[in-house]
Amino acid sequence: MMLRIERTLARGRAVVRLIGRLQGDYLAEVKAEIESSEPRPALDLQEVTLVDVEAVRFLVACENRGVDLLHCSPYIRRWVARERAHAGRS
Repeated sequence: MMLRIERTLARGRAVVRLIGRLQGDYLAEVKAEIESSEPRPALDLQEVTLVDVEAVRFLVACENRGVDLLHCSPYIRRWVARERAHAGRS
């Protein structure tokens, strides 16, 4: 299993739960889930075990569009912060 995507409802909003490796190859699928989960979906990253730079940039873009990142591990959160800071300097 590389990445499993599940959709649930929590407190009246859609939550897209990601399980496994979040890599660039799967981002189109994740984006489609988010877009079909309006209004104001969230991504649950509790069971994400690995990300690549494309995925981190995607997560930055998601947050910029108002998608909440739930249960984000500290290493992913730090990487997202570094990417956001780097993009701000460019």
